Amino acid sequence: MKEIRPRSAINAAVRIPGSKSLTHRAVIAAGLASGKSHINHFLSCEDTLYTISALQKLGAEISIHGEDLTISGTGGDFPHSPDRKEIFLGNSGTSYRLLLSTVALANGEFVLNGVPRMHKRPIGDLVAALNTLGVEATYMEREAFPPVLIKAGGIRGGSVAIGGDTSSQYVSSLLLAGPYSDKGIEIKVTGTPVSGPYVDLTLDVMEMFGVQVEREGYHFFRVLSGQGYSPRQFNVEGDASSASYFWAAAAVTGGTTVTENIYSQKTRQGDIRLLHILEKMGCRVERKADRVLVHGGTLSGIEADMNTMPDMVPTLAAVALFADGKTIIRNVPHLRHKESDRLKAIASEWTRLGSRVEELSDGLIIHGGTPLIGTTVDPYDDHRMAMSLAVVGLRVPGIKIQNEECVEKSFTRFWQMWDKI
Repeated sequence: MKEIRPRSAINAAVRIPGSKSLTHRAVIAAGLASGKSHINHFLSCEDTLYTISALQKLGAEISIHGEDLTISGTGGDFPHSPDRKEIFLGNSGTSYRLLLSTVALANGEFVLNGVPRMHKRPIGDLVAALNTLGVEATYMEREAFPPVLIKAGGIRGGSVAIGGDTSSQYVSSLLLAGPYSDKGIEIKVTGTPVSGPYVDLTLDVMEMFGVQVEREGYHFFRVLSGQGYSPRQFNVEGDASSASYFWAAAAVTGGTTVTENIYSQKTRQGDIRLLHILEKMGCRVERKADRVLVHGGTLSGIEADMNTMPDMVPTLAAVALFADGKTIIRNVPHLRHKESDRLKAIASEWTRLGSRVEELSDGLIIHGGTPLIGTTVDPYDDHRMAMSLAVVGLRVPGIKIQNEECVEKSFTRFWQMWDKI
């Protein structure tokens, strides 16, 4: 159990570790490339290590040297696996979804499994799309949910329609594997796409590894067959999602934090947009070439559409507790399918702290400025809940976070860095 020490006017500088989203995508592209790639400053955490382990089981040779990876890719030509293999992915939804299509390119039978929470996270649209594209993928327990058995032998390809309102990772999964399909892949995204910036990240990584994708916004993509990833050196920039908790620390204490290794002027990470929201709430933000400075100020509640940056909702919800007036968070129904049902989890724990919170079908209304009480809080085994509750603890004495180790899912050194500020 982790007790958070209240602080006033934090003044600290921290170097943010590499992006989790970019690490996953770069490792997969390098694992499929023909030749040896070097991934520098990769994020080593529970989730990314699951992705690395899975690619090793498929036949990629990967060695870790501190913050760097050397990956000898398969060229999309995986060795035959005579025995059924289990690929365990914990509660890494990113690993599960992005790898499902890559595993289909292999040769043999594979069971993609995870922890009990993973078995509650929907995967039906992606499995249906893969089946349409010629993959033999079936559910082993509950329809539309993991675990999934793939009798892998490649992806035939063709045209497929897939819903965009549950997870952008379904699209990213198909895109990453698309160059190695027999006939190429055309993807028509139906409904309202969510988390579009993550698709942009996928396309950026693919292009850096030598693959071009035709697109029409977020509703149509075409990946031609016959392309392949080329080995390269890839530098992973700092993770804007991880930086957000330190930005929030400045916001709620009225202090200043400097987050180094954040390239706000050129990054494609969607979560960088939280800086605009903090500015609207009353913070002052300085964007430098390789770092961001956030200065806290008098906070006011706002209304925010968080569809493109759903992972920032817990961070914003923490800041909203200390803002004058109410903060309305909307257009994030897909948050119910994350490591926890984040809308329900926030409403429950924030209420236990004494806040007035209204849980909506697609968001939250948080009434700021109410007196809060310290208590033991449950992060629901959700790394982003735990780190956001750490922000609350900077202002509210007596916050104790259960199962604090859950932050290792995305930010292994979080508590070391947090204690230093």
